[in-house]
Amino acid sequence: MRKWLIAAFFLLSIFVLPASNVFAQSYLFNLDQNYVNVFWNEDGTTSIDYVFVFTNNSNVQPIDYVDVGLPNSKYDLNSIYADVNGEPVYDISTDFQGEGGSGFAIGLGPLSIQSGETSTVHTFIGIQRDVLYRDDDDQNYVSAVFIPTYFGRQFVQGATDLCLTYHFPPGVGPEDPRWHAAPSGFPSEPETGFDADGRVTYTWCNTQANAYAAYTFGASFPKELVPDSAVVTPSIFETLGINLDDCIGVLFCGGFGLFIAAVVGLSIRSTTRRKLQYLPPKIAIEGHGIKRGLTAVEAAILLEQPMDKILTMILFSTIKKNAATVKSRDPLEVEVSDPLPEGLHTYEVKYLEAFKKTNRSAQRKALQDTMIDLVKSVSNKMKGFSRRETIAYYKDIVLRAWAQVEAADTPQVKSERYNEVMDWTMLDDDYDRRTRDIFRTGPVFVPIWWPRYDPGFPRTLSTTTSVGKTISAPSGGGSLSLPNLPGSAFAASVIGGVQSFSTNVVGSITDFTGGVTQKTNPPPVRTSSGGGFRGGGGSSCACACACAGCACACAGGGR
Repeated sequence: MRKWLIAAFFLLSIFVLPASNVFAQSYLFNLDQNYVNVFWNEDGTTSIDYVFVFTNNSNVQPIDYVDVGLPNSKYDLNSIYADVNGEPVYDISTDFQGEGGSGFAIGLGPLSIQSGETSTVHTFIGIQRDVLYRDDDDQNYVSAVFIPTYFGRQFVQGATDLCLTYHFPPGVGPEDPRWHAAPSGFPSEPETGFDADGRVTYTWCNTQANAYAAYTFGASFPKELVPDSAVVTPSIFETLGINLDDCIGVLFCGGFGLFIAAVVGLSIRSTTRRKLQYLPPKIAIEGHGIKRGLTAVEAAILLEQPMDKILTMILFSTIKKNAATVKSRDPLEVEVSDPLPEGLHTYEVKYLEAFKKTNRSAQRKALQDTMIDLVKSVSNKMKGFSRRETIAYYKDIVLRAWAQVEAADTPQVKSERYNEVMDWTMLDDDYDRRTRDIFRTGPVFVPIWWPRYDPGFPRTLSTTTSVGKTISAPSGGGSLSLPNLPGSAFAASVIGGVQSFSTNVVGSITDFTGGVTQKTNPPPVRTSSGGGFRGGGGSSCACACACAGCACACAGGGR
């Protein structure tokens, strides 16, 4: 018995104790703060200032190196400065251990952050070149996109207070820059201001960010404020996000594998595109004349708009007709009116029937059936009519709808016009941006149906009869103005309806639409089968951060 215990202890010392020692040596920390200032300079370079606040976990090895990702290798190592809690650090090298891309390493040496300790690491990169690209939407603007450095998911825990501030070149006025779509979790519009040197600034903040996430921030400003030579013209490899220097070995040894990967990628892309083509081929057979009288939802089918957008349009139409009320946004729960009001379209009734189902899978299936019937209905209505002429006709309606809203000279009139033509504006492919632009400033006087769409909005004014009008206060002796929202909040809520629908109900829009396509436009039956390739493993190719219209920092530290 005693020998058995000795043997057991011996085995324990071999397998358990070394494992504990390994775990004790791993990295695990909180990145409490990551404050980033990005200075877009008048010579076309950028300067980057990071302030990291690390709290090292207990019983782990000290944080002895911090890896900082940069947009590309065109930085001046001699321009980089670093300190820990205000004490300078001189071990700054190109020994970057991040996941691909370019960067540098800060060796903390005697200032290493011990287990259980909190320290502030500050670094300033004075010169980073090749960071500005031509703006795809406006040739007179340049695009400046940046991803703050991030860290391996296995090394970090907890939330991070992440703030990034853009400092635009001298000469950029407050109305000149244009921000790009913000990453998830950040305000849709940055906070604007001026720095100590009078430069215009944009700031995005999120106190609950993830230190391991790659958040993309972007803005554009007039090209004339930087030298033409500073604007990068990307190569085809940069456009595809491929760092040729890093990949040369893989390209030399694995060209055939890359060819197969390209074929597989194109096949997957083709399959995905095919799933989204839900209109049957017969609708494309040209007839004569325009099919007038389609609803905005039916026109959306003809224009092959994404199905999550179309489902959101039906939600808005049923809410406007007092047939439905949103009880909860996340998860999306819709209360169906009983009895239903008269005048509903068949697809609206079937849509509401789907929401009566409590099981998400059954609800999703019922919504797919609703869309299948709707596609078939539109196909039947288009028989004998010209698809090309009809599409042009409804696109013109969309343009005229936007023109009515944009021509409004007061917030009240703008709100009323938008309420009248909202369904048609949603058919615009650029609907998200135009909605944000049109309501960027000024209040929006919410329509009578808005409280039924927004569960958090007061529902005490449901008897209001018209947008922009006033109603008498219950006690008399005055008037009560119709409630309003800031324009940006209204736009975000309307646009967010599509995203919410996709996230909470539809799930994968490709899979959802694919289920519809199988019924309305199934792929041709294969008459023969063929072999294929299967493989796994092999080397991976590091991706370049620079791409058309962007300049971003790649991966952060892995140690």
